[in-house]
Amino acid sequence: MIPLRDNIPSSRRPYVNYTIIGVNVVVFLLEVASGPRLGDLLATYGFVPARFLIFLGQGAVAAAIIPMFTSMFLHGGWLHLIGNMWTLFIFGDNVEDVLGEGGFLFFYLVCGAAALILHVLISGGSAVPLVGASGAIAGVMGAYVCLFPGARILTLVPIFIIFTVIEVPAYIYLGIWFFLQFFQGTFSITTQGAVGGVAWWAHVGGFLAGVGLINLLTPGRAVNPLKWFLK
Repeated sequence: MIPLRDNIPSSRRPYVNYTIIGVNVVVFLLEVASGPRLGDLLATYGFVPARFLIFLGQGAVAAAIIPMFTSMFLHGGWLHLIGNMWTLFIFGDNVEDVLGEGGFLFFYLVCGAAALILHVLISGGSAVPLVGASGAIAGVMGAYVCLFPGARILTLVPIFIIFTVIEVPAYIYLGIWFFLQFFQGTFSITTQGAVGGVAWWAHVGGFLAGVGLINLLTPGRAVNPLKWFLK
């Protein structure tokens, strides 16, 4: 399912959301321009779970933590970048509208870090560099479903070789997305030992962090998404 737009207009221009998107695009262009040095760049600034644990064990906290944030602005290809930035474009403006510029930036970075922590818990022995904004964006999606569960998401749905466009409630769209990540993450553990491939558990961790954090930051406004599924 590919989200096309939602029906919740933001009351102000989401400057931080636009800036995050712009920084990701610029960094990716620098990746493309790096040529044969790209592998070294990803290894240095990507997040490597095994290296993270080694640095923590040595007490090198800064060396362990910095790649958590630099990795959020790296991507593995054009489709990876476009998919992430389009999703952030759709859902990020409304979350920034609620949290404000500084609050949204804090929220985004914390969700991205939380996503990586869960990935470490599942795949701590992996030496594969993890790159991408998916964990942080999953947090934005978790916040969105708590703040706007009844919003309508215009969605492109492939049915075999035919594409159709339907409008679904946010709690349905994002609920399906979350359970797909959870299922894929569980499947990856049983078939691949949780090493390599898509970081499904980072998506799960980011989403859950977004749900929890938005409820802490906006008490009384955010709703428990389970309320909508149990109706």
